[in-house]
Amino acid sequence: MEPIIEVTSKAIPLTGNNVDTDQLLPKQFLTEISRTGFGKHLLHDQRYLDDKEQVPNPACVLNDEAYKGAKILLAGENFGCGSSREHAPWAIADFGISVIVAKGFADIFYANCLNNQLLPVCLPANIVDALMMMCSDDPSIEITVSLKHQRVMCGDVMATFTIAAHHRVNLMNGVDKIGRTLQDLSVIEDYEAKYLAGSSV
Repeated sequence: MEPIIEVTSKAIPLTGNNVDTDQLLPKQFLTEISRTGFGKHLLHDQRYLDDKEQVPNPACVLNDEAYKGAKILLAGENFGCGSSREHAPWAIADFGISVIVAKGFADIFYANCLNNQLLPVCLPANIVDALMMMCSDDPSIEITVSLKHQRVMCGDVMATFTIAAHHRVNLMNGVDKIGRTLQDLSVIEDYEAKYLAGSSV
């Protein structure tokens, strides 16, 4: 997993509230268990005019070439609501996004993002609206999200965000929960050896 310390990038303004996980990745794409290959299905129903994904919808912001290569996604309230499907953050990450800046997140989706090396940043609605307007007016404008300093900056707009310390450390080190546990493997093995030997631990 790639560490996230600071990301400077164009940002895709995805308008609308309550974008649920079924919209992010419809159920017909949940048969695979690999984390890769889902990016092409992200927002399938909005992004394509046909079921076979051969006819892109020009009205979908994800199809706008002006935002190609963006690593930041801007979103509304209650982003990622609905069923708990880890495939949704997989699809977002596979599309190339590493940071989601939203007015609010569904709790389970927020946790799934953190577990899959996606940085979810919650900011006040007026700040997100300002960022969306800036990026809509000028798709080439870049936003900087600093996890190190817990700040979002774009032009005259600057806002701070909160994140649990252990999640921040994991993201900056590019490890998930399993990776973090493996960092202490020698300590764990030493404990197990002493326990199995019947000594005091």
